[in-house]
Formats: sequence, structure tokens, C-alpha cells
Amino acid sequence: MTFDPERLRSHQWYGTDGLRSFSHRARTRQLGYLPEEHLGKPVIAILNTWSDINPCHVHLRERAQAVKRGVWQAGGFPLEFPVATLSETFQKPTPMLYRNLLAMETEELLRSYPVDGAVLMGGCDKSTPALLMGAASADLPAVFVPAGPMLPGHWRDQVLGSGTDMWKYWDDKRAGLLGDCELAELESGLARSPGHCMTMGTASTLTAAAEALGVTVPGASSIPAVDSGHDRMAAASGLRIVDLVREDVKLSTILTREAYEDAVTTVLALGGSTNAVIHLIAMAGRSGVRLTLDDFDRIARTVPVLANVRPGGRHLMEDFHFAGGLPGLLSRLTDLLHLDRPTVSHTTLREQLAGARVHDDDVIRPRKKALATEGGLAVLRGNLCPDGAVIKHIAAEPRLLRHTGPAVVFDDYRTMQRTIDDPALALTPDHVLVLRGSGPRGGPGMPEYGMLPIPDSLLRRGVRDMVRISDARMSGTSYGACVLHIAPESHVGGPLALVRTGDLITLDVAARGLRLEVSDEELAGRRAAWTPPPPRYERGYGALYSEQITQADTGCDFAFLAAPGRVPDPYAG
Repeated sequence: MTFDPERLRSHQWYGTDGLRSFSHRARTRQLGYLPEEHLGKPVIAILNTWSDINPCHVHLRERAQAVKRGVWQAGGFPLEFPVATLSETFQKPTPMLYRNLLAMETEELLRSYPVDGAVLMGGCDKSTPALLMGAASADLPAVFVPAGPMLPGHWRDQVLGSGTDMWKYWDDKRAGLLGDCELAELESGLARSPGHCMTMGTASTLTAAAEALGVTVPGASSIPAVDSGHDRMAAASGLRIVDLVREDVKLSTILTREAYEDAVTTVLALGGSTNAVIHLIAMAGRSGVRLTLDDFDRIARTVPVLANVRPGGRHLMEDFHFAGGLPGLLSRLTDLLHLDRPTVSHTTLREQLAGARVHDDDVIRPRKKALATEGGLAVLRGNLCPDGAVIKHIAAEPRLLRHTGPAVVFDDYRTMQRTIDDPALALTPDHVLVLRGSGPRGGPGMPEYGMLPIPDSLLRRGVRDMVRISDARMSGTSYGACVLHIAPESHVGGPLALVRTGDLITLDVAARGLRLEVSDEELAGRRAAWTPPPPRYERGYGALYSEQITQADTGCDFAFLAAPGRVPDPYAG
């Protein structure tokens, strides 16, 4: 079929006979471009989350050049847009506070400029869902370029996983097993190249989910950031986006109900991060798909955990990549997938997975040797979390998956940090640590506080896990019997706000239950005496966030962004 350049969205800016088009062409000459370089060609926006303060993305400035190379070769016209960088390592109180800001920026940039398609470059935890949420709302052709995992860490004779081993060795330091010299060596060995965490943390989980959704080129999500294959993948993405524009394959064609269910299946088979629950629900909502906690729990009961990758397993992402990557893993789950849906690279997922193989059965397990027969996440319900909570039970000590113990309550994270080691608390391994005031509004932004520290006195006795409950999130690199995302959160009057130190709490993962062992009458009395805390913000973006943020069970999107409705394209004049 002959391609008609007048069908391009950018034609409204460049191709008419009016004053505005004359002005747009003149200003493009001002940028130094010849008419034949861009007129009549698909204009491709490259949304780049590179910055000097984001080590996960510090190589994306160079990768953008590879994307441009691919776009030029395919006959398109690339334009690079710097967008907000969400650095999990440095941004406070949490980049989750700004995920929706990047989503809004992505949507409005794609809508307001002469753009026909987009390449989205990200990978550090919140950048993947933010870019895809905004692009889904704008609904142009788009391809996602994952930042890629960093190289494995090393310390003496140990292979390190960023995040996961940080928690482990920090606890060893607190227990008196490591000194300052060893810790200084670890600082230089944990993260030794550009790229996001090389464990199955939130970054690797979400980029794998993006590949499962069908918005990357095949195999993209696990390529190490510094591998030359990453450059080739970026160029291939630039080539592909131009064809998608010419074929008019919008993101809504790819991001279907079936695609989101397959992404959930993928996350569960990977033993992936609990954060994926919130992000996929929000992403699906932008695509007009209603994804719920019940969908995660339903699918979890049918999906085995096959990825033997830390923190739930033994290996790291480079091992996973060379074992076959996501195509290899999905090739062992074909009966659980929707194989006839399209991806950005193929007519069907079935076609995309043809020929995919696993090269190491220890890294990507056969189903008969799965790490777990059910998905690594469980959704809990009960009077403490009427709208749900989640636990990554594959990363917890099995003895704690059915547990009743007395609560020790902390009203905020700073208080917890200051008092957790107070001998007066007389903490035992049976206690249940409870943190509130750390949800979407209360955090603010739902920080990754959910892996509450084990008290020093217990660490010195060899205790490495306790039941911990909060309305916060947890790093995907973390581990332990941590119940997260309690909904509704305490800050808006959820039952977590009513818990008192000494109350018994029962966790029963097999029964999917979380219960506060307090009578309804007593809870009603406590609720009558409860007063809402003051707002965290009085002005600015924080005030907008507090006004519009939804709860964890519905994805923590902004209500006005998640709302259905048409947004017209601007008049280009």
C-alpha cells in the first residue's frame, strides 16, 4: 500500500499553505534542517529520561543516538525531547510522588508537538509506567526502549545484586558481622556500571512487563545496559517506530485486555516486584482496561514461578538474558498466554515467540522444577485491609506465612527509625511491626518503607525476618514477610489508623487473609475518636497530588488523568 504523507499528524504543522505552516518550516530551517530531511517524513519524538543524577539512565544520552540512527535509516525524522528523570536512588521523598507528573508531561508533549510516533526511553522503576501511561493516553504509535540492567556486582569472592545485597550486608553491619572497611569495599562493588538494578526488582519487573505487553522489540528488556546488543536494540527500535507510523499502529492496538493479562502472568512467573501491581493497574486504566487486585490473585493461582533470579532466586539479570531472556521464559508459558494478539514487532505474539528457547534450565526453570507452583505474589483481604493488600510471599520465610502476633505500632517512618531499637519495646521475633502514615497521601507518595528494619538486638540473635505491615511500598529488590499497600491507607481513615500496640494480628497467606483480632464494636469506638491528620501540602504540586491521588488498589493515578473522555488534538493552524 502506498504511503500518503498527508495522512501524517505532523502534516498539519508542516504541509499546509497557511501562515502557521510557513512559520513552522522557517523555524525548522532555524534548527538547521533542510526541507528534504523532514518534509513528508514521519516525525518521531524520542522521549529521553537521561540525566546526570540518574545512574540507571546515564547511558541513555548515547542510546538516543542509536535510536536516531534507526529512525533516519527508516526514512523518519527524529527529535529528542528531554523529559523528567525519576531517579529511584536520589529523588525524595520518593519518585512515586512524581510518576504521574512524568505521565502528564509525556502525554502533553506528544499531543502538543508535531509528532507522529514516539520512542520512550526509560527503565528505572517509575519511568517505565509513567512513560507508557502518558503514551497510552496520547495514543500514538510508540516503542519502548528499556534502559537495561547493570553488570553484576562483585565483592571479594561474592557476586552481588544491587539492592538485595545492600539490604543483606547492611543488616550484617548492624548485627556486628561487618566493619567499616568491608562496607567501604561493598560501596564500590554493588553497582559497577550504568543501568538499573540487575535483580528482579521493580525496574526489571516493569521492563519485562513492557516487553510482555508487546511494546518493545523482542528480547529488549534483559539486554545489559553496557552490552553492544543494547545499542543494536535501540537502533532496531528507531527503525521499527517509523514502520508503525506508516502502518498507523497506535498504542491502543497493542495495549489490550489480553496484553495486560499476559503482563500479569509474566510478572508472577518472574517472581517480580510487588510494585508491578500498582503500576499495571494504573497503566491498564489509561488504556481503558479495568485491571484489579482480584485479577492478580486469580492469575497467580495458575502461574508457576520459573525465573530463578534474586531476590526470590539465586541468579542475576545477565544470567537471565543469556539463558533466553523473556522470550525463553514465555516459551514455557504459552498455554497461559494470549498468543493471537499483536505486538509492535509482529502480527501475533505467537509469531514473536516462534523459535524462542531456554539455554539454562537452572536460571529459567522447566515447569516441573518451578521455584513455586503458584505466582510469587498474593493478594490479602480482611478487616485490616478491606480494599486489599499484597505480599511477595516467595521472598518471605515460610514459617511466617501463617502467623499471629502482637502489634508494635509506629505512626511514621521517622519515629520508627528513632525508636525501633529501644530496649523498652522488648521486641521478640513473634511481634508484628506496623507502620502507618506511609501511603499515597500520608507518605507522601507511598515511599518504599515497607521493609521495616529488624531490631539490632534480634539481628544479633540471628533473626532475619518478621511479619511487617504497612500502607507503604517496598523495593522490588527487598525481601521478607512484608505486607504492603494496605488499602485504604491510614491517612484517609483506613483500619490501619485504628491499630494499637498489643493488638493481635493474624496473617494467613494460604487463606489470603489479614485480620486485626479486635471486635467490630471496639473498632467502631476507635473510629469515632479518630481525627484526620492535617494535609501534607498547602500549595504546589504536592497539593494537586494530595487532591487527585487514588488509593493503591486502583493504581495511585490522578483521578482527573484516569477519567475517561476525549481530549482533542490541538489546532495547528
